[in-house]
This record gives sequence, structure tokens and C-alpha cells, in this order.
Amino acid sequence: MIAGLLVFALGIVGLVHPEFTYHKTEEVAHVGPVRATVNEEKTATVPTAVSVVLLVAGIGLAVLGVKSRS
Repeated sequence: MIAGLLVFALGIVGLVHPEFTYHKTEEVAHVGPVRATVNEEKTATVPTAVSVVLLVAGIGLAVLGVKSRS
């Protein structure tokens, strides 16, 4: 049941906030002891279909968890 609620919550977060940004550091040059790096900001998008599947799966897991306890 707790897993179902967690999956359901992830689905809600995916629908409410489908885009998130993160930073990635990449090495672009390495000459002897000198290294040059670039810190890039990247954006990732969670597809709406994935969020809906998470919602449905979370509800299903929660219902099955409640039924198995009865």
C-alpha cells in the first residue's frame, strides 16, 4: 500500500511539475596537468503519459494492498 501511494505521488509530481533542470559538468579539454570543464544546465521533461501511468499504477497498488490486508 505504501508503494502504491509513493508511485501515485510521483505521478502527481510529474503532472504538476513536468520539467526540471539539473547541472552537468563535462571535461572539454585536458592538456597535461590543465583541465578545462564546462558546467551545463540541462532540462529534462517527464512525458504526460508516464505521469498518468504512474497515477493509475499507484491507485492499483494501493487498492491491491488494501484488499490483501482484508
